[in-house]
Amino acid sequence: MTDAANGEQNALIPRSVGERLRSAREKQKLALAEIAARTRVPLRHLEAIENGSYDSLPSPTYAVGFVRAYARTVGEDEVSLARDTREEVARIGRPVAQYQPYEIADPARVPSRGVVIVAAGVALAVVVLAVLWFAVGMWRNSGSAESASVASAPAVVAPVPTATPAAAQNPASGHVTLTATDAVWLRVYDADDKTLYLGTMKAGDKFDVPADAKDPKINVGRPDKLTVTLNGSALPPLGDGSRPIKGIAVSAAALSARVSGTPAAAPAAGATTPSGAAAAPTSTPARPAAFTDPKPAAPAPAANSAAPAGTPPGQ
Repeated sequence: MTDAANGEQNALIPRSVGERLRSAREKQKLALAEIAARTRVPLRHLEAIENGSYDSLPSPTYAVGFVRAYARTVGEDEVSLARDTREEVARIGRPVAQYQPYEIADPARVPSRGVVIVAAGVALAVVVLAVLWFAVGMWRNSGSAESASVASAPAVVAPVPTATPAAAQNPASGHVTLTATDAVWLRVYDADDKTLYLGTMKAGDKFDVPADAKDPKINVGRPDKLTVTLNGSALPPLGDGSRPIKGIAVSAAALSARVSGTPAAAPAAGATTPSGAAAAPTSTPARPAAFTDPKPAAPAPAANSAAPAGTPPGQ
């Protein structure tokens, strides 16, 4: 086949958009870098257009726009070249992508998926540990502050409202139960300062004072959050909660004596005086239920005083 025949055959084959643009550029003796500077299109995108590599461009829309700018620079028909560009892209079958950035990120600079997952896991673990550390610190600080306030506060017996005395047939062997209505710190100990209970009770927690404990006593930060029962009967609160209390006896005998208003160790009824004469039975009126030491009643004046001798009756 002669060269003339080859030229005629090549003329029948339509040239691609990239070839037409390259031919126009070479006729004007322009370098591709000059086209990139004039159109402000990246050099790699212009090379892709000349080579027909539309799949390396951001999207078909960008490809058409780049071709238009290239065609205007070299003096070609931008309308026909844009139409041919759409047809070439359609023949390639490249799906039309949604919006993408003008400059795609360099994959070499983007961390791998595994690195991202590990970093996220480490960050989450750090956050969880920080929250736990803060919560434990707050709990320790609140417990130590309440204990310090109880230890440093003076022992005060707060007045309580009047309540019905609890009926107990044998107070000395009664059953004493401490029940928390809210979170409350307390310490129960005996006469030898042996701790029977120490800690913070939650709402609903109970502690039974041992019946054989020797003179048990209690220190409590918030007495208004503690219910005391004797043989199942509720007693008045140990305090109103305005301040902690310390050294309050919680034995069955002591609680029964405080409620009834009589001393814990009362003399037996019917005891005789040293002279052998029968002692006049005098009783102290029952006082309202309050956790304060009872005071002896003032002696009452004689009901009938002897009249002076020689005084007529009726005067």
